[in-house]
Amino acid sequence: MIWRASPNFDARDADIDTLVLHYTGMPTGGAALDRLTDAAAEVSAHYLVEENGEVYQLVEEDSRAWHAGVSYWRGAANLNARSIGIEIVNPGHEFGYRSFTKAQMASVAVLAVDIVERHGILPRNVVGHSDIAPLRKNDPGELFDWKMLSAKGIGLWFADHLEINPAAVSYSLGMAAGGVTKLRDALTEIGYDGQGGELYDAGLAALITAFQRHWRPARVDAVADAETQAVIYAVRDSARRLTRSSAHLR
Repeated sequence: MIWRASPNFDARDADIDTLVLHYTGMPTGGAALDRLTDAAAEVSAHYLVEENGEVYQLVEEDSRAWHAGVSYWRGAANLNARSIGIEIVNPGHEFGYRSFTKAQMASVAVLAVDIVERHGILPRNVVGHSDIAPLRKNDPGELFDWKMLSAKGIGLWFADHLEINPAAVSYSLGMAAGGVTKLRDALTEIGYDGQGGELYDAGLAALITAFQRHWRPARVDAVADAETQAVIYAVRDSARRLTRSSAHLR
């Protein structure tokens, strides 16, 4: 662990119950590290993980780093107050998005396991930046290996066998149906801000896109097809099961 202090933090006003994973979205790790420690940038994270696996700590965990911005998860806004943020070096979609390295993912896994265990963070509260800010963020993106992390107890996943309804109607932007409301309810139960009616509007399309990046990354198209719907309900069921089995509900 390498200490590189950032001046961009303030006092927390809530207990830690969430872990947020980001990609840096800058051409190099050095550029990202400089920005996260620049007072003028007014942005930071608790940790940064380089592509070679090196881990930097920028802010103490008991302080609030400025990484989440305008955000929402499970009824809470302003996730900075209640979360720990990890920035993972990757150019991102703007500068040449690429797979995360094995060394990097190994370090992320070790760090995340330690954080989750020390703070008692529930699997349903391990999220990507795009999950908590779907209208403006898309990181860590569809190449991030959430399934591997879940196998180590970090975050939600679902059973490999899915019950896909071949007769399910695919929903997309502009459609209106009762099934859209059902999707919204399931997404809300997972943690998203799924409020709304039967119209598949731009806000819901953004939620579906964020969900696909996290749990159905093979096809990210904002369309709630039969497979996407099946995965949504499977993840919702995993959230229910793991929450009920936890002795430290949050």
